[in-house]
Amino acid sequence: MSAQTIMTRILPALALLALAVPASAAPELTKPEKATTCAACHGEVGVSNIGMYPSLAGQYADYLEHSLKDYRSGARKNAIMGAQAANLTNQEIKALAAWFSAQQGPLYTPSVHGNLKP
Repeated sequence: MSAQTIMTRILPALALLALAVPASAAPELTKPEKATTCAACHGEVGVSNIGMYPSLAGQYADYLEHSLKDYRSGARKNAIMGAQAANLTNQEIKALAAWFSAQQGPLYTPSVHGNLKP
């Protein structure tokens, strides 16, 4: 049997096999312990019910991370957020940003990578 014949028979079978194997889902994010503090103003999953506090759910993770770091450093001024962010580590900020961005919220945040967040 020639190599071309083998490839002609194997490739369609491999394509079907690839379709049959379910794609692995993204790993489930665990709610960071520090998110409990955020819930008082921003809601349990980042959807605020208080008009003066923004919803965090569905926001870009890099935006949330950048904002928290700016509050922590004092580059962004807000007495409440400055105090809340003051003792957060970079790891805690990253975890909070990832978790809140993964939550379903009212924000429409299309991805710059072509994937739309509902």
